Amino acid sequence: MINLSTGAFYERSTRQIGSLRAQAETLQQQIGTGERLERSSDDPVAAARLRMLARTERITSVDTRNSELAEADLALTDQTLSSIADIVMRVRELAVQATVSTLNDDQRAAIGVEVASLRENLVLLGNSRNITGHALFGGQAAGQAYVDNGSGNGVQFVGTAAVTPLEIGEGQSVIPGLTGPEIFQFDAASGPTDLFAVLDGLAIALAGGGQAAADASSAALADLDRGLEKVTTAQTVVGSRLNWIDLMTERREINTERIADERTSVGGADIAVTMSRLQETLTVLEATQASFVRLANLSLFSMLR
Repeated sequence: MINLSTGAFYERSTRQIGSLRAQAETLQQQIGTGERLERSSDDPVAAARLRMLARTERITSVDTRNSELAEADLALTDQTLSSIADIVMRVRELAVQATVSTLNDDQRAAIGVEVASLRENLVLLGNSRNITGHALFGGQAAGQAYVDNGSGNGVQFVGTAAVTPLEIGEGQSVIPGLTGPEIFQFDAASGPTDLFAVLDGLAIALAGGGQAAADASSAALADLDRGLEKVTTAQTVVGSRLNWIDLMTERREINTERIADERTSVGGADIAVTMSRLQETLTVLEATQASFVRLANLSLFSMLR
């Protein structure tokens, strides 16, 4: 009977000390990680909510990457549109010069050489690449957006008609670019045309000389104005999309802060409270160990003395 009681005493004491040590280790871990839950069974409801928050954070990270990609492409588009507008305005200046009646054929031919060079630069801009190396104005095409068939043979669009939208959060999306026709094509008085054809026709007319060169220069002014209007409209569209991305990014940052706060309130450990509980547990553990040592040293003979 004495042996059984002694064994039960040691077993009970061991379990009690082990339990206090486990509690202390758990509290120390919570202080170190800042997390209150070690496993889902600690608080199933809180654990389920934390999983939902984690899923939301993963989706948010994807939306953030999409926003960054779209913003980079649109910023590059805006820069390229500015360069295109500069070319069109320069060609218009040259066309105005070519209308002056005092110019001779050689002078108009020299102007035509510069117009032809600007046309080539325009084709290069039309085939600009985005940050992934795809055609900036080619829609979903991976290769070039335009094929230059040479002077007099036109420039052909070989991209697709649309740009794939990107999800940027809360069910919203943005189109991260423009296609070539949205920038270069427009309706002239003579019918549909594009800036490449206008510059090409002007360069050829100026090279030919005579009154036809002056007339072509005068006629090109209206087409250049319409083409420039199309480019500036495209710049406005790009600017509005960049503003939309900025707005969604701001909303996403606010939502991220809300998720962080909720994560802390649901699964985070209150450091001050946890440290207090740890100190209390360590005090009880120390007292339990001291009591165990004292009781273990007692015997029937020491009690009879």
